[in-house]
Amino acid sequence: MRAAVSLSWVMFSRKVGNGLIPINKEASMQLQYAYVLQQLIPLITFHDDEKFEIELESGVRANGRSREIDLLFRGQIGNQNHVIAVEMKCYRTFAASGGKRGATDIFMKGVYEDLHLLEQYISEGVAQEGVALVMSDMERLVQPSSKDSKCWDYDISHGASFGPIQLTTPIGGREVNINLSRKYSLDWINYGSFWFLEAQGENV
Repeated sequence: MRAAVSLSWVMFSRKVGNGLIPINKEASMQLQYAYVLQQLIPLITFHDDEKFEIELESGVRANGRSREIDLLFRGQIGNQNHVIAVEMKCYRTFAASGGKRGATDIFMKGVYEDLHLLEQYISEGVAQEGVALVMSDMERLVQPSSKDSKCWDYDISHGASFGPIQLTTPIGGREVNINLSRKYSLDWINYGSFWFLEAQGENV
């Protein structure tokens, strides 16, 4: 299951980067990635009693609050179950409406928030694994010339390594409290005019 998540991401990334799949916002990213993953399910099914299910915007309870996981990938064989939670982020220079987007600092913070949520899902037994998938056409977020502004406390650049860490740097005038107990190393790949990231925390 975990290998299928990664392979689907590589296939999705290459198709998007080469213009075969148009992605203009997170919703289309979720739908198209789920479609690619769905096509792999027959290839990872080896027993009659194996069952796999993909659910988008799956409603769960975590830390006493209602949440929606972007994609929940469930597998079952006999009495054994395995669940992978996937959170996705898409940031394009131009929004689907055609206007130029701002608020890159909120996007960067949002990546860290997704990692925090994935850790919650694991610690509360919602999922056994958590994976963050991120795409952007803004190269300066991946390969910045400098990291002077405060938003770089939420470093998402290629090669960034962090965790365990607690972040409280306010973004957009709002207080922030993000705690990550796992270790992360970010490794972006480039296809066409897009950059793609797959991140999963490691136990310390």
